[in-house]
Amino acid sequence: MAPRTMVDVTAFGADPSGTRDSAAAVTEALRAARAVTAPVTVRFPPGRYHLYPERAERRDLYVSNTVGADRRHLSKTIALLVENAHDLVIDGRGAALVLHGAQTAFAAIDSTDVRFEGFSFDYVSPRVVDATVADAGTDGVTAWRELALPADTRFRIDGTTVTWLGEPGPADGAPYWTGTNAMEYTQVHDPVARRTWRDHNPLFDEVAAVRRLPGHRLRLSYRFADAPGDVGLVYQMRTTVRDHPGAFVSGSERVEIRDVSAHYLHGFGLVGQMSRDLTVRDVRFRADPATGRTSAGFADFINLSSMAGHVRIADCVFDGPHDDPVNIHGTYLVVAGRVADDVVTLAYRHPETAGFPAFRPGDTIEFTARATLDTAAGFTARLTAVDGPHDRDDAHDRRIMTVTLDRPLPPTVTPEHWVAENVTATASVHIVGNHFVNVPTRGVLVTTRRPVVIEGNLFDGVTMAGVYVSADAEEWYESGPVADLTIRDNTFLRPSTPAVLIAPTNTVLDPAHPVHRNVTISGNVFEDADAPIVRARSVRGLAVTGNHLTGTGAGAFTESGLVAAEGCSDVVVEGTSGTLRPPGEPRSHRLDEWP
Repeated sequence: MAPRTMVDVTAFGADPSGTRDSAAAVTEALRAARAVTAPVTVRFPPGRYHLYPERAERRDLYVSNTVGADRRHLSKTIALLVENAHDLVIDGRGAALVLHGAQTAFAAIDSTDVRFEGFSFDYVSPRVVDATVADAGTDGVTAWRELALPADTRFRIDGTTVTWLGEPGPADGAPYWTGTNAMEYTQVHDPVARRTWRDHNPLFDEVAAVRRLPGHRLRLSYRFADAPGDVGLVYQMRTTVRDHPGAFVSGSERVEIRDVSAHYLHGFGLVGQMSRDLTVRDVRFRADPATGRTSAGFADFINLSSMAGHVRIADCVFDGPHDDPVNIHGTYLVVAGRVADDVVTLAYRHPETAGFPAFRPGDTIEFTARATLDTAAGFTARLTAVDGPHDRDDAHDRRIMTVTLDRPLPPTVTPEHWVAENVTATASVHIVGNHFVNVPTRGVLVTTRRPVVIEGNLFDGVTMAGVYVSADAEEWYESGPVADLTIRDNTFLRPSTPAVLIAPTNTVLDPAHPVHRNVTISGNVFEDADAPIVRARSVRGLAVTGNHLTGTGAGAFTESGLVAAEGCSDVVVEGTSGTLRPPGEPRSHRLDEWP
């Protein structure tokens, strides 16, 4: 085994005292490491490193589920860039990375055998404002609220309007971002109940006056008299443009992220795209309580698009996202036209996804009817040529590609009525030993045809389904079917109804032609649950066996009522023990997600 070369970022001028900007030094250290042909480790001695965007690496990148083909956001700033590297480790040794402005925290692009480990990262004045209602009341005529804000939250008062201000940039003092009042999106967090949900934001309704108070506080007075009843709740407000991935793995193989504290992810979480074999282990996605913030992410925490090989997500904490903690999927491209019997044009149809190469020569492509999403009745071929888009090349329409097949396409595959998926870029998945809490959406979304095991996880008060399986060729265009899914030995505390949801978007429902197959849900604990605990649509081979209910009373149930199945076949429900939550007992923020 070749000896490892050690590259110390402080040898290039990085400042562990946290006094100076270390971005240029870290960039030079990583460039030097990429030039080493032997295995190399980049070390951050213990300390605090400030990383500003002005002197970081920049790349033009198209990223799934972010801003689509919008060229205004094409250029991405990356604090730690690993590119065209092989056998490289970034060893934080407990270092704290402090990011400023809009940046991707770290990325592995066109690399193999890369590991990120042993550091924490956070952002100064991120593009989310967590406003806690510290007090509220009324004088009988005018109601009021006092909002407690994180210490790094800046704002300006213009009459009855609050303009939120990002951190001032070092060059001209202009804020890195701005927003007004409730901004474009709000979710509500109850720290006592440990629940988070999407809701209307009432903070800026009928405001009569705004006043700054000492201690990072705002007082809002209203043109109504009723005292607000939301003391203690946190309104998490943000803009909605996903201009960067929080972290990025693209065109890479065997990447591992372990023992990392991700206190905030800007833009769109950790995105894995057209890569192979990814491990995320012992990563703590959670806001640093010392900051006063409760939001740890701008959207998803982990979103893996068209991954191959094996994905393992283990022993992580997912606390405080603004969307799904884990989403693993492919991309359905719509058949837009037929050029010849063996040549077809494909189109990205969701506005947030475009520009990256969903197919490469040699990949296996599968065509499926949008109405049924029945892969058994589909058509597969091998790709011999792909014309645009090509990674960062801008010579093509970023929303269209033309592919050549190794055999003629049947005449039944007609434009707009069929979609295509890259079968090669699908992964087996193991999600084990993780903790999900303060989640406003689903816990785990997974749509991949290779074996999936979700086991030994704790889903605590997840507002929507703990596990959600779709296959969507109508809205998000996230593919595809599951063919071997096991959900076992998990604990669903205070779950929504249902705790497990299987809901593809096919419009033709035929049990003889299902979308999904071979789903087993066994040995799980559902604490304080309502029936049904599972809703399933278009599944052949659904086994819900040996699960335990732990209600607080003697809620009666029949096993047939625990599973709501539509268009399913070979359904087995047996061996359930315990009790349901007592009927009629109120439950806050319950969402039934049946589409």
